[in-house]
Amino acid sequence: MSESIGVQPWMKQSSTVAVMAALEAKGGNASARFVGGCVRNAVMGMKIADVDIATTLTPPQIIEALEAAGLKCVPTGIDHGVVTAVAEGKGYEVTTLRRDVSTDGRRAVVAFTTDWSEDAARRDFRLNALYADIDGCVFDPTGHGLEDARARRIVFVGDAQTRIREDYLRILRFFRFFACYGQGEPDPAGLAACAALKDGMSVLSAERISWELLKLLGAEDPRQALRLMAATGVLSVVLPEAQSLARFEALVEIETEQLFETDAELRLAALLPDNAHAAHQTAERLRLSVATRERLVAALGNDQRVVSWLSPKEARQLVYRLGPKAFNDRVKLGWAGAQKGSSAPQWRGLLALGQSWTPPALPLSGEEVMAAGVPKGPLVGEVMREVEAWWIDSDFIDDKLSIVERLKAVAQGLAY
Repeated sequence: MSESIGVQPWMKQSSTVAVMAALEAKGGNASARFVGGCVRNAVMGMKIADVDIATTLTPPQIIEALEAAGLKCVPTGIDHGVVTAVAEGKGYEVTTLRRDVSTDGRRAVVAFTTDWSEDAARRDFRLNALYADIDGCVFDPTGHGLEDARARRIVFVGDAQTRIREDYLRILRFFRFFACYGQGEPDPAGLAACAALKDGMSVLSAERISWELLKLLGAEDPRQALRLMAATGVLSVVLPEAQSLARFEALVEIETEQLFETDAELRLAALLPDNAHAAHQTAERLRLSVATRERLVAALGNDQRVVSWLSPKEARQLVYRLGPKAFNDRVKLGWAGAQKGSSAPQWRGLLALGQSWTPPALPLSGEEVMAAGVPKGPLVGEVMREVEAWWIDSDFIDDKLSIVERLKAVAQGLAY
């Protein structure tokens, strides 16, 4: 089955044309086609991120073709037939047509082929097994990819359990693609297969799980997908720390209503309990980046409670102690955890303060403390902390003379 999506703007880019021309110069017409997300999204009328290409050429032939055309190539995953072509600074993943020889649920041994149908048969979902040539003619080897894309159906290629056993990450991908592209009710066979084989995800690396999970949480509205994950038991396998979907769902609703930027990391935080130690353990288990781990820990600490009725002075004190990012994260989580519809203006006001007010630095140095008569050593820090506490309680008074006077009073009151 073939139809035309027309020549898309990204197909006409000089870099795209250069890569396709190089491959076809080596392999002849129809030796290279666009594949996967770029074709799927073009059919669905959605934005294109990356442009991937499938070819009948073997990896050595791909490299030879690209170099002959003066293009840079990187052997990204040459054992699996993947070479990255670079034209005008833009990368294109070029993959040889493949069929699976054996799989263990997390990786596959492949053999190269020239059969487009064999390549399509090893892909995850039918709407991802679409190919298009440089003129926009779409090829649909499964016979259902085009209709799935237009109907926004996420259906496995062939038997769902077979596809999942080839790579258990496809369970999470099923829910991610449903969150990003699905519409209506999920495919019952796919959903049942995910539920039946969920324990197979134990063979997957934490990095693969966390990457897919954050991509899922970054969908515009992943609420139905998360409900399905919870109902099938998949969520308890990948994120056993998740206690309730209520705060997560409320956060997504707030982001949507307030036109906030989609925030996958904060949505993950919303699924977790307010416990810094538990957040650290979850981040370690999922092998999240140091920056993400630190953000989760700061957002979920229960040392400084953020409530909607904070006064401006109290809010500034928390911004200073927590930092603007953690303060704003805690405000959003507090808002999401509050009773629906309550105190929205107050929460918005706290966010505005956290985004507009820059915490000042304490206008006092260790040298000034010692000049006030405090001997060098631990007492210097103790005095500075006491003066800082007074300064914070004074709403960050910008009066050097008052600060110096307070320093003198604290220094005189210490027995050293």
